[in-house]
Amino acid sequence: MQVTIPTDRPIYESEIATYWFDDAGFLVSLSKSVKRTVENISSNSELIKKISNNKPVPLLIYLAASPMPDKDAREISTKLLPQNYSAMAMVSKPGLAALIMRLLFKLKPSPIPIKQFTHEKEAREWLMQYAKADN
Repeated sequence: MQVTIPTDRPIYESEIATYWFDDAGFLVSLSKSVKRTVENISSNSELIKKISNNKPVPLLIYLAASPMPDKDAREISTKLLPQNYSAMAMVSKPGLAALIMRLLFKLKPSPIPIKQFTHEKEAREWLMQYAKADN
């Protein structure tokens, strides 16, 4: 899956992802293959709050395979999701998003709508309902 980072808008970098807003108003995330930790997840959350003016936004994320986060990192990630995102469409190779979903939400359901896709077009169509709800 080849994703091109645009050159006509601001790009934001964190240790775990590259971000930009697309024309539909989605925050697009190109994840990086690094281990998620409490520290880099917390730092990433602060970046998202800054670029979204503390308003949860719909996220279109292109997942990359990365090492298994520990329990504390998974817990903080789940806690911060609704503070940063109104909904999340995950685009990945078959199986990767499902694995991440099982890890993060093994004991309790996701605090926001999340759906996995193997095709960007379908992910964007599904996420559009949450972009409209945010306006």
